[in-house]
Amino acid sequence: MSDRTEREIRHRQLDTDAANPAIQVVEVVADIENRGHAELPTMYDCIDGMLDELFSNPPAPESQMEVEFSYETYRITVEQNGAAKFVKTG
Repeated sequence: MSDRTEREIRHRQLDTDAANPAIQVVEVVADIENRGHAELPTMYDCIDGMLDELFSNPPAPESQMEVEFSYETYRITVEQNGAAKFVKTG
């Protein structure tokens, strides 16, 4: 991925205290794609509560836990501190 341009990689900070972090991911993708978040599919089939678990019961900071998954045309990595990377794949 070193040849990816900055246009294809977006960094965001998710709120780890938010009630539903998956909604934040949908909102970021909608913002990047200039679409309404209601136009995008649910993330339930994609991530099924993993982000909720990561943020509500975070492991020790030294574990440096992260979750990586695909949604729409992005490969998304979310770290336990809320740092998120969105890489355009399509």
